[in-house]
Amino acid sequence: MRLDTDTFREIADSLVRNKRRSLLTGFGVFWGLFMLLFLIGGGAGLKEMLSKNFAGFANNTVILISSNTSKPYKGLQEGRYWNFEYKDVERLRQMVPELDVVAPMISAWSGNVAYGSHSSSASVKGITADYDRVETSQIKYGRFINEMDVEQERKVCVIGKDIYNELFPDGGDPCGNYVEVGGIHLRVIGVDFSSGNMSINGRASRTVTMPITVAAKIYHRGNTVDIICITGKSGVKMTSLEGRLRSVMGRQHSFDPTDEQAMVILNTQQIFSIVDNLFRGLNFLIWLVGLGTLLAGAIGVSNIMMVTVKERTVEIGIRRAIGALPGEILSQILMESISLTLLAGSFGIVFSVLILSGVEALTKHEAVFQIGFSTAILAALLLSVLGALAGLAPALRAMNVRPVEAMHDE
Repeated sequence: MRLDTDTFREIADSLVRNKRRSLLTGFGVFWGLFMLLFLIGGGAGLKEMLSKNFAGFANNTVILISSNTSKPYKGLQEGRYWNFEYKDVERLRQMVPELDVVAPMISAWSGNVAYGSHSSSASVKGITADYDRVETSQIKYGRFINEMDVEQERKVCVIGKDIYNELFPDGGDPCGNYVEVGGIHLRVIGVDFSSGNMSINGRASRTVTMPITVAAKIYHRGNTVDIICITGKSGVKMTSLEGRLRSVMGRQHSFDPTDEQAMVILNTQQIFSIVDNLFRGLNFLIWLVGLGTLLAGAIGVSNIMMVTVKERTVEIGIRRAIGALPGEILSQILMESISLTLLAGSFGIVFSVLILSGVEALTKHEAVFQIGFSTAILAALLLSVLGALAGLAPALRAMNVRPVEAMHDE
């Protein structure tokens, strides 16, 4: 073999061709990491936005609603309607000790609230003080309904955020002012800024909340209530209590305990479970797609490094001939493979952060569409491992190149 100008020019041309291939292969790694991080950040943002819809709502709540019977029972015909009573609250507490909160409610779906020349549509809730443990309020001004308000039948109310903005457009603390609801003037004692979309009897932002004793008189309910909200004690699965709840209410109000239509049971624990399972499946799919794309990029890196070793056989042979050790050849190829994946991956991390920032701006920062620092570090470590694995086979091949055979091939 003659080490002339033509030989070195061939080696240089080979390196240039390998750089072009490296750019294409690096794009595969870049795209794979970008897809993985974008999906992780996007999935986290979507989960946060969905979680905000359930913000403040107890995840072990059961809502009981009376309805028409669908089965005859003890001589009574089907289709009979019945109502909850105040006595049912204490009855449930005694007969089902696993319950933590038993909160009755009187509700009116379509109502109107007025203050001066301003008015707003609203739903009305008549509640007890412990209802705040079912649906936690976020009081901006004043306070929530307490036990004394209920016992003394105080004509007070808490208004939602949207109602507050419409009745008091100039802002400020509205507590102490009187608003008209159902022909009765109620003193505002609080403003609830809850933002969750999951709420009983309408969104919290468009609700007027008052003591249940006051609501009973305004809407002429007597001893009946519309809804009973209950929560279980820590560790209690509400699904396991549904049969007992139907049995207790069926025995008191004369309907078949197996008649599921006679009493509607809305179990929020099941809803939260469905949402959790949905995001577990989504996270699995995100990692499956992302890692698959990354592996495809790593295979591309391995292939390009194999081509690189083959085309640089002469160069490697010369280095071996002038004293380069096999370990030095091995480390060089591995470092080139790791550097290629890390460089492309770094661009993928930066690009995914920029795109996620744009998505976050489009959603008006309602949720954080970003990846954590630890996730970025983990991604970099993963790329280093993939780069080392991708370059291992080509490096072993390069290490086994013998100077005599390389010169003979030339």
